[in-house]
Amino acid sequence: MSNSPAPSAAKAARARIDSRPVVAGIVTALVGFTSSFAVVLAGLRAVGADPAQAASGLLAVTLAVGLGVLLLAWRSRVPVTLAWSTPGAALLAASGTPDGGWPAAVGAFLVTGVLLALTGLVPALGRLMAAIPPSLAQAMLAGVLLQLCLAPFKALGTVPLFVAPVILCWLVMMKFAPRWAVPGALLVALLVIGVSLAAGGTTIGAETLMPALLWTTPAFTLQALVGIAVPLFVVTMASQNVPGVAVLRSFGYETPWRPAMLVTGAGTILGAPFGGHAINLAALSAALAAGEEAGADRSRRWIAGFVSGPAYLVLAAFSAALVTVVGAAPAGMLGAVAGLALLGTLASSVSAALTDPEDRIAPAVTFLMAASGLAFAGIGSAFWALLAGLAVRALLVPRRQRRVGERVGT
Repeated sequence: MSNSPAPSAAKAARARIDSRPVVAGIVTALVGFTSSFAVVLAGLRAVGADPAQAASGLLAVTLAVGLGVLLLAWRSRVPVTLAWSTPGAALLAASGTPDGGWPAAVGAFLVTGVLLALTGLVPALGRLMAAIPPSLAQAMLAGVLLQLCLAPFKALGTVPLFVAPVILCWLVMMKFAPRWAVPGALLVALLVIGVSLAAGGTTIGAETLMPALLWTTPAFTLQALVGIAVPLFVVTMASQNVPGVAVLRSFGYETPWRPAMLVTGAGTILGAPFGGHAINLAALSAALAAGEEAGADRSRRWIAGFVSGPAYLVLAAFSAALVTVVGAAPAGMLGAVAGLALLGTLASSVSAALTDPEDRIAPAVTFLMAASGLAFAGIGSAFWALLAGLAVRALLVPRRQRRVGERVGT
């Protein structure tokens, strides 16, 4: 008798292996969407969007991510994944409504898309971005995130009965299933909101649950371009695109850089008039599609990236419903969930900003100025923080180098 497995058993084994990239792709989309959509909503509302426009923006970036990753993964056969710019949305949440209101913010989103596309076409622009010290970009992001990450703990003082279960769930999940910590906290938040609405007898109209794209004609103001578009581009590149390339490389894959920049730039441009702020290479969730969870056969892991595309398109159908439910939540709930979603990003940004013990003053200045909320000439603190950090670094680093040279000479 032959010791080989029966044909049905072998077929079942192959089916199990084949299903892993598909499952990994679905998980990538679920984690990417649920872990940070609250940040997107908070950012869009902060720069002037009303609830319907914020829902449209969330729908736009979700559709752009889904369609973009379908194209990139299929053409490149690399497990590349896309996401919306979560750090960029956090930046928006700290920026405030620009001169010109929501249309000016939309104009800034459009310019950000052009800059992303140009990065793929013009190597000099990529080199200019690379010239910005990563420590300063990370310090700027950390300063922007600080106030947002304080929100869950501030909300404990105003709505403790609503926020405490969310934070507790997040802590427990961080202990046993870190990847699902924010989605779990979001689920608890939605349950708490549902109980609150039921207890208050509040009803939600079915018409508000249907997703819809709302057009906003872009406007262009100097304040929005300098205070939103430039920092949004810098943060997206430094905190999403560059780490996204590094994650794929760590698994032995080369990112199709130029196509990725063109696709994300085009997706941002097309989504901007509907409220989408920016899309980019996935960073944290990229490992889900490129790692072992996507199957042992590395040549087939691109399927995970590809499958995340239609999964995002399905999730897009729930964007309006989520906005409606979250909009009916007690004050502070949206900020609490967004803050929990960004705690990990804050920790990694602070760590990256202060890595070099001999060059911490400039990142510290950048961090504090970004966290201060300073607005000058109508331009938000993120832009001024980056300029201040560059100026301080230009002043101090040569002196430090001279001192090192003197010590070596003696």
